[in-house]
Amino acid sequence: MQAPDPVLDRHALERLERLALKWARSFEGLLGGANRSQYPGAGHEFLDHRPFQQGDDYRQVNWRAYMRLERLFLRMFRTEPRTPVAILLDTSESMTTGGVESGEPKFHFACRLAAALCYVGLVRLETLRIVPFAAGVGEEYRAQGGRHRFAPAAAFLSGLETAGESDFALAVRQYCERTGAPGLVIVLSDFLDDSDCPAALERLAGEGHEIHLVHLGAPEDRTPPWEGELELADAESGQVRRVQADAETARLHAEAYDEYGALIERAARRHEGRYLHLMTDASLEDSVFGAMLGAGAVSLQ
Repeated sequence: MQAPDPVLDRHALERLERLALKWARSFEGLLGGANRSQYPGAGHEFLDHRPFQQGDDYRQVNWRAYMRLERLFLRMFRTEPRTPVAILLDTSESMTTGGVESGEPKFHFACRLAAALCYVGLVRLETLRIVPFAAGVGEEYRAQGGRHRFAPAAAFLSGLETAGESDFALAVRQYCERTGAPGLVIVLSDFLDDSDCPAALERLAGEGHEIHLVHLGAPEDRTPPWEGELELADAESGQVRRVQADAETARLHAEAYDEYGALIERAARRHEGRYLHLMTDASLEDSVFGAMLGAGAVSLQ
């Protein structure tokens, strides 16, 4: 399946101007972003004093305090770092499902959501990486420097296609091997694979990353609309299974779906991450300005 083109229209971009990405931790990054950090350094907002040490810049000494106390104190200011932000986007074949009765395919929704988050980050001068993954990570795209850099990022997203099976654990391992400094990692996926997702999240957290999981589901993922004798084909492996579907099996399937989501959520919370479940029959605007804003993944500026 090919990604939508264009991924976002002009009206959507205008509304996104009001938002900023949010995270709980402070990361040491390049100067110039629009978010506060707890790290002292060069900046405009006064943070604190500390005793002067050999090698410090005399221009940062509080000479008024020296005249009163006859001791040297260095003024520290709050830095404004460009926080490293990575958007891990699931491009496996299971993302092609959805949109049977309402909404759109999960892959189209995920690409448009990735574009929205990328635009929000660029407006706030964050440093972003868009990292597609299926059975491992694919070629990534890096963007920084403002809203005028969004067009190439949108073109990259529009050029993506789904292919292959998902292996989230392998993708995380490869991502960590490529990545140096820790940052915010936003995962957009349906998490429908056989790998150990909790272990993968533990590795991300162990590398110092803050984790935001966006679990995407189509309505038929949770509540299949079909009844009777069915042949179900796995979208990724092609394996076919015969089943007899009725109201009871639909109920059991919905319970199993909810339990799996709860398992992933517990794994994220265990590592002080965020988890958000979004259904693709909701509009992108409602998802961003409703669920994501309410969960604290983004904020109004």
